[in-house]
Amino acid sequence: MLKRWLLALATRVGLVALGLCCCLILFYFLACKPASGGGRQPQQWSGSATTKEGYMALLQEREDSHRHYINSLTKQIAQLKEALQERTQQLQESLDKAKIRGILPQGLDSLHKTPTQSDLKEFFRSQLNQAEVNAGVKLPSEYALIPFDTFTLQRVYQLETGLTRHPAERPVRKDRRDELISTVETALHVLNGPQHRPSAGPVLLLVSVAGLTRTERDRGTVYDLTLRGDGPQDFTRLVLFRPFGPVMKVKSESVNTRSMTINIIVPLSKRADTFRQFINNFREVGIHRDGRVHLTVVHFGRDQIDQVKAVLDQTTRETRFRSFTLIQLNEDFSRGRGLDVGARAWRRSQNVLLFFCDVDIHFTADFLTSCRLNAEPEFSEKMDSGSVYKALDHKYKA
Repeated sequence: MLKRWLLALATRVGLVALGLCCCLILFYFLACKPASGGGRQPQQWSGSATTKEGYMALLQEREDSHRHYINSLTKQIAQLKEALQERTQQLQESLDKAKIRGILPQGLDSLHKTPTQSDLKEFFRSQLNQAEVNAGVKLPSEYALIPFDTFTLQRVYQLETGLTRHPAERPVRKDRRDELISTVETALHVLNGPQHRPSAGPVLLLVSVAGLTRTERDRGTVYDLTLRGDGPQDFTRLVLFRPFGPVMKVKSESVNTRSMTINIIVPLSKRADTFRQFINNFREVGIHRDGRVHLTVVHFGRDQIDQVKAVLDQTTRETRFRSFTLIQLNEDFSRGRGLDVGARAWRRSQNVLLFFCDVDIHFTADFLTSCRLNAEPEFSEKMDSGSVYKALDHKYKA
C-alpha cells in the first residue's frame, strides 16, 4: 500500500515538473524572439539615403537575376534550334540516299519534297471535293447523315432535335462564336469585292434570316449564308467551306423572291375578337411591310360571320387591299378540313406558297421572308418545318 502511494506521488510530481519545464521553455522563446519587421517598416519608408540605396540594390539584384535567366533560356533555344537543324539535315541526307538507291518507303515522298503554297491549295481543294458541298454522297444508312444547324447573329438552332427539346442554343463557346463571326466577315468581304460590285462602292450587307452550317469531322465545315443586299428583296446566297484552314468561297448566286406570293390560310370558328387582333398584325406586316400576300379565311358555322365580314370590309376600305378570300362552311369546325378547302380555293395560274396558319399566330415580315427563302429548292432540301415553326410567336394563343 505504501509503495503504491509513493509511486502515485512520484508520478504527480513528475508531471508537475514537466509542465513547469514546458512553461519555462515557452517563456524563454517569447523573451528571446527577434523584433518583427512591422516595427522597422516605418524606418524603411522614412526616406533616408541608406534605405533608398538598399531598395535600389535589391532591384538591381532582381534585374540581374532575370537577365541571367533570359540569357540562359536564349542559349537553350539556340541549342535546340541547332540540334533540330542537325537532325533535319541527317533525315534529309538519309532520304536522299534512300531515293538514289530506290528504297524510299511509300508515303515518305512528301517528307522529301518541300511543301509549297500550291500543295496546300491542292489539299484544301481535295477536302472540298470529298465533302458533301457541291454534290451529295451515298450513305450506308440514315444514321450516317450529318444534320445541318441554322444560325443567325444571335442564336444557333439545332434542327435535328425537332420540337421535343429547347429549340434555341446560344453560341456561348468563344471558339464557335469567333468562327461564325469570321465567316460572316469573309462573306461581307467577298460580296463587297470588285467581282460582285464593280461600279458601286462598298456597302455593308447584313445576314437576313439564317445561315446553315454543318461540320464533317474529317473534312471541314460548310456554311450556306443568305445575305440581304441594297433593297429589301435583294438577296445573295453564298456557300463557304472551311477545310480546317482558311475559309474558301465555293459559289455565290442571287435569290429572286419578288414573284413569290404567300397564301395565308386561316381556319376560323367564332373567335371574332382574336381574329380582329390577327387582322391588325396582318395589316401591319402583310399589307404595309410585305405586300405580296393573300389571305384565305375558312369560317365554320354562321355564328359571328357578320363580324368577320365587317373586319375584312373595314380593312379593304382603309388599306385598299383586296387580296382576300372568305369561305363559309356550314359544318362543325375541323382544322384539317379548313386547310384543305382553303388550299384548293386558289384558282389563279400563278404558283403560290401556302402558309397554314392559326388565328392566334403572330408573325413578322422577316418570317415571311424566311418562308420564301426556305422554299427555294436547294435551301429546302436542308431545312425542315421545325426551323420555320420556331420563328413563330404564339403571342395571342388562347
